[in-house]
Amino acid sequence: MPLNPYHGLWSRLEDFDPRELGQLMLDRKVVRIVVMRGTIHLVSADDCLALRPLMQPVLDAELARHPKYGPALEGVDIEAVLSFARPLLAERARSGRELRAAMTERFPQHNAAALAYACRNLLAFVQVPPRGVWGKTAQVTSTTAESWLGRPLVGEPSIDDVVLRYLRAFGPATVADIASWSRLTGMRAVVDRLAPRLRTFRDARGRMLFDLPDAPRPDPGTPAPPRFLPEYDNVLLSHADRSRFASPTHRSHRTPPPAIHGTVLSDGVVCATWRIDRDKAGRKATLFVDQVAELTRGAAAAVAAEGRRLVRFLSDGAVCADEVRFTRAG
Repeated sequence: MPLNPYHGLWSRLEDFDPRELGQLMLDRKVVRIVVMRGTIHLVSADDCLALRPLMQPVLDAELARHPKYGPALEGVDIEAVLSFARPLLAERARSGRELRAAMTERFPQHNAAALAYACRNLLAFVQVPPRGVWGKTAQVTSTTAESWLGRPLVGEPSIDDVVLRYLRAFGPATVADIASWSRLTGMRAVVDRLAPRLRTFRDARGRMLFDLPDAPRPDPGTPAPPRFLPEYDNVLLSHADRSRFASPTHRSHRTPPPAIHGTVLSDGVVCATWRIDRDKAGRKATLFVDQVAELTRGAAAAVAAEGRRLVRFLSDGAVCADEVRFTRAG
């Protein structure tokens, strides 16, 4: 979702200004591109050029196992397709419809949708602004990272550096957690190579956890303020075992809600999903908080206050939550 990066940063940073991030996109210093897990992320230009080639195996596997496009690409000269697409996209960004039309004209004997999908997976597509810019709307149009940024992809990017950065953000973590975050195989060998530079722990189930020696590890009793997270937030998608985000009473009979919903954290664990309903004029809003774990009166009040802040942020200050309604999941 185009607004998710803004929402995710707002939930983490004080005095976050979404217009600054939007301007970085316009200045080509930040781009929207498929990287970890084969999904769209907003990353810096430097990270785009390094991460995209590292994630190519994920996209190769996705293309090969596609039930419709995989078979349609058998026997196709893919390099000829990519050689045609590169200058076409360098000329100007194209929508999916435009790319499929061009493929139909150039390769009428093949499935145009499959060819366009192959380009999406085998070329480093970036979504061009104003798509994803705060306060603007636009259909998806894409070009290659190389033509948009004027620089080539990194020839030999370091997976070791990426794993260390993952641990800096999400450690302590297991090897399986790192693999879930990236969807790459071979993470055990990477962690074994990095082991002399890491600190290790054991969780309650005896699993080995890895972290950076100097990483912050707050006392377990440190209170965590409520947070409203967007769909697909990396906090929930960066671990193989999401039960760590469930409360003790909730963990025994239910896992946290799917990450495709916006989620609410209270004291660091998932307590609810959320949605906003606006009136037809767009001037009033009701925030629905669908609880999956019981909240104390004080926790509910803190969640409601944070939810009102969220509504003001997402509406750019134009709308306040006239009501926060707590419901029960199921």
